[in-house]
Amino acid sequence: MITPLDIENKKFSKQMMNGYSVEEVDDFLDDLTVDYTKNYKEATELRSKIAELENSMEHYKNIEETLQNTLLMAQTTAEDVKRVANKQAEQIISEAKESGQKEINNLENEIKLKRKELEDIKKQFDVYKAKMESLLISQLELLKDINNEDI
Repeated sequence: MITPLDIENKKFSKQMMNGYSVEEVDDFLDDLTVDYTKNYKEATELRSKIAELENSMEHYKNIEETLQNTLLMAQTTAEDVKRVANKQAEQIISEAKESGQKEINNLENEIKLKRKELEDIKKQFDVYKAKMESLLISQLELLKDINNEDI
């Protein structure tokens, strides 16, 4: 392949009358044309390849940006879900505590009522016992009186 230095250093032999040898100049121009055509095609192909690669790179940059945005959105969504879940968990715990406290209060009230009922029953039993005792004493005295009369 002819380099720019080759072109610069190329010397044509001079003919006496017409200057440079037409045949040598034509041959050199033919060689130069072949190399220049080859280089031109190669440069065009490379420019096309560069453009194609730049388009591909832009496409992949867009994909990368989309993936980054998607990842960011996924992280944000995950944080939102986590925050909502924590809030719901706190609400469930709060409701459970409240429900448990209501149940404790209801059971304590029920225990108080049952104790009062027990005390009332004990009082009624004591009254009944006193009445029965009194009845038995009066019956015993009546029997004593009857026994005393028979004698």
